Amino acid sequence: MPTKRAYGDEGQDDLLGDAQREAKAMARDGMKHPATKPVLKGAAIGAVAGLVLPLVGPIFGATAGAGYMFYKRLRP
Repeated sequence: MPTKRAYGDEGQDDLLGDAQREAKAMARDGMKHPATKPVLKGAAIGAVAGLVLPLVGPIFGATAGAGYMFYKRLRP
């Protein structure tokens, strides 16, 4: 199956490349980076949801919440 680049769409990067750049910037800038606080807030909400929901622990909930907010930061 052809990729985006086969069709000449060089203007958009792939999701993994965007995620890698954003994660590196968040690690470098810490709490000063604009994506850090929403991702941490998503992790906190996910952890609380993990405590309330059966079969879902707070660690899985925090990971899922942070992942969702990180994705929404990359693809609004």
